Amino acid sequence: MIRKIRIALQTVFFIGLTLLLLDFTGVVHTYLGWMAKIQLLPALLGLSLLPLIIVVLLTVVFGRVYCNVICPLGTLQDIVARVGRIGKKLPYNYSKPKTRLRTAFVVIALALFPLGLLSLLEPYSAYGRIATTLMRPVWVWGNNILAGLAERADTYLFYRADVLAIGGTTLLIAVATLVILGGLAWRGGRTYCNTVCPVGTMLGALSRCSVMKIHIDTDKCHNCGKCARKCKAACIDAKNHKVDYSRCVVCGDCLESCEFDAISYGTAKSKTDKAEGANGRRDVLTSLALLVSSAALAQEKKKVDGGLAVIEDKQAPERKTPILPPGAKSWKHMSHHCTACQLCVSACENKVLRPSTDLNHFMQPVVSYEHGYCRPECHACSSVCPAGAIESIPLEVKASTKVGTAVVVAKNCISYNGEANCGNCMRHCPTEAITMVHSNPDDQKSPMIPAVDETRCIGCGACENLCPARPFSAIYVEGIEVQKEI
Repeated sequence: MIRKIRIALQTVFFIGLTLLLLDFTGVVHTYLGWMAKIQLLPALLGLSLLPLIIVVLLTVVFGRVYCNVICPLGTLQDIVARVGRIGKKLPYNYSKPKTRLRTAFVVIALALFPLGLLSLLEPYSAYGRIATTLMRPVWVWGNNILAGLAERADTYLFYRADVLAIGGTTLLIAVATLVILGGLAWRGGRTYCNTVCPVGTMLGALSRCSVMKIHIDTDKCHNCGKCARKCKAACIDAKNHKVDYSRCVVCGDCLESCEFDAISYGTAKSKTDKAEGANGRRDVLTSLALLVSSAALAQEKKKVDGGLAVIEDKQAPERKTPILPPGAKSWKHMSHHCTACQLCVSACENKVLRPSTDLNHFMQPVVSYEHGYCRPECHACSSVCPAGAIESIPLEVKASTKVGTAVVVAKNCISYNGEANCGNCMRHCPTEAITMVHSNPDDQKSPMIPAVDETRCIGCGACENLCPARPFSAIYVEGIEVQKEI
């Protein structure tokens, strides 16, 4: 029964979280957005107390069920491991805990955290990269095929969606993540969870003192070793009748494999079981305290002005300061909260969010206006962010939140070159920050060029996106260090 319940819940969470990352309509986020908010690291970085309390209580009472039910990467590993063990009735063996290696990865994770690179090891972020980069294009292509068939049948049950080009670095990281995780799972089941994953290590330390545990009855045990050979976490020492609770994910496979009813799942049955876990409790509390302290630093505001808009000749919008989505506040705030799960990239209805390839903010979202601009009436990214990296702000505040300043590249402007009287940027600016002026104020016959009032420009990108100049836009947005309301 435990195994059946686990599989049912695991399936629900895996499908739900996958649909969240693949959805381009915004419908799934309305109903299943809470699944992303109870992922451990996003909840921790967002200082969301209720999800944190839920995860900790689940672990203290039931053991590491979070890793086996709620975490989508754990389920992905189980799927790969299941395929890898086809034809093998007893595919696994007990292995001694690699405590030093696990501790080393936790230290590495804490060191990567201030650099914004924790997403390289964090499980939810890793799965987010795989889903949005590798699975989402296939999902959208499938939708477009159905949309084409629906059009022929004179129905609009489906509608077409754009398949955005994937950056080489982003694709490479996603493929490398899938290959490494898939290889470890194929060969050894939950190797990544129980050796590399910092979340697994912290919850494993806490689960050593959980109320409910797997127990082996030595009077009934026939030392057949089937439980150890079926354990994907390699945590059952059948020879000594011991279970490493820091690695056990309560999958229930051992319960099903035992023919002699020697294994049970329940409360502690011995003084040894009751005493075990004191060190684990201290370790996990220390790790959580370090992460919470680091996350708290993200609440500090960095008082830096973004600078003034300048008119300069540039061939391409190679922004000196990347643009962050409205509500992200600053790079300091983003770096200390964002888990790079790609959920906001997936949810962006205007197709302006991209994963950054800058090592200082690796895989965290940045704004780019090739395929659209940030519409003032949209707040999809902030509504789905589970970690508080993009804070939810009222639409009226968003409409006046400055994320950048438009910069004119005069030589690319078709009005300046005498090709046509354009003014497209001026007509579409939602804040009326752009006016067309004579390039030479003293010559009323000189070509017209756009001029930007930086006190009104919010950096939405409408001018850059809708500029007809090709291949280089005549106006683009330069980001600012700290967002501000104007």
